[in-house]
Amino acid sequence: MKVLVIGGGGREHALVWALRRSARVRTLRCAPGNAGTAALAETVPIPADDVAGLAEHAATERYDLVVVGPEAPLVAGLADRLLELDIPVFGPSAAASRMEGSKVFSKEFMERHAIPTASFKVFRDESEAREYLMAEGTAYPLVVKADGLAAGKGVILADTPEVAAEAACGMLTGRNFGEAGRAVVVEEMLQGTEASFFVLADGNHVVELATCQDYKRALDGDQGPNTGGMGTYSPSAYLDDATRRIVMDAIVSPTIAGLKSEGCPYRGVLFIGVMLTDEGPKVLEYNCRFGDPETQVLLPRLDGDWFDLLLASATGTLDQVRPAWLDRTAVCVVMAAGGYPGSYGKGAAISGLDRADGRDGIVVFHAGTTRDDDGAVRTSGGRVLGVTALGDDLTCARRKAYEAVAEITWEGEQHRTDIGADAAATLEAIRE
Repeated sequence: MKVLVIGGGGREHALVWALRRSARVRTLRCAPGNAGTAALAETVPIPADDVAGLAEHAATERYDLVVVGPEAPLVAGLADRLLELDIPVFGPSAAASRMEGSKVFSKEFMERHAIPTASFKVFRDESEAREYLMAEGTAYPLVVKADGLAAGKGVILADTPEVAAEAACGMLTGRNFGEAGRAVVVEEMLQGTEASFFVLADGNHVVELATCQDYKRALDGDQGPNTGGMGTYSPSAYLDDATRRIVMDAIVSPTIAGLKSEGCPYRGVLFIGVMLTDEGPKVLEYNCRFGDPETQVLLPRLDGDWFDLLLASATGTLDQVRPAWLDRTAVCVVMAAGGYPGSYGKGAAISGLDRADGRDGIVVFHAGTTRDDDGAVRTSGGRVLGVTALGDDLTCARRKAYEAVAEITWEGEQHRTDIGADAAATLEAIRE
């Protein structure tokens, strides 16, 4: 089989790594890839957001499967273009991708289909938003979200009216996030434990995947600014069988059925950010792609062939496959450039990759890297590497991951030291 993976981050390196292990995949390419994917797949120098260029390339090469990693090309209609060319594609249509591409659409969709989520209001006028946010009766804290894609930065947690009004007005005037902020969602701030829930869908059938838990804040103890994700582990310590069944019945099933009833059946992976509240699980957000860095712990735990699952989702045959999972725990620690998620430098030489990647149970996934003319791997993004370890339990996986992290260095490198620590303490308390 001939497969193209689209994207150039840690998620795409993990997808390439998983597909390279499939006996059915003979030709594997990645567009545009990074220094990590280049060691496993042929590089296609087409940017992930070049929908026309990617469609033309796929039409020429006639791939058996195209796997779209990032959300932006999906929202822009890449899957639709590929389907018109009769090329199987793992990823939802532009209409279905609105679940991530438009916060307004997804919130109103949940309201239509009685899917549990935070209460909300939608604003498109600056003065109306300011009047509501500054009113005495408006309860705080709350969350202000830009409607469109904003590279993970369009969500502002507001404790005061002043912070909320500044955020909303900055979005609605176009100063912040451009067209993505021309409409905003203002919603209550849910309290509880956040978890990541993944399913595959083929338009009719749904398959639940393993659970994950990620860490968004930049600093230990969940301090500092929000990021794209500083680490994760799988399986989640907080999603037991009973809670997973509630999520499937109350959230996943009506979501998939609702999209089909509205004429946009969902095919691909649906990643739901769920808040486990005292009132039960509620949706924080939908994502139309695998999470990053959740992918880096989810993919290594499959006891089987990821190509079979992805192709089944793309071709409507998910009812014929069932994934099995290794009885092991995975932990991923993200190593980032100094200053991330704010401004950061690029081009620092990375040392120790061979020592870390050669350890038992360790895979180092590249997210923001490039290789220079002399063959040295250098930093090229905010989140640079995801160091993933498989272990017999969470404590073992954490130890192995951080031992590997200690082998890798570059000037200004930063990482959290507490990924999975809270869950390890919770599990220890349960055992006692």
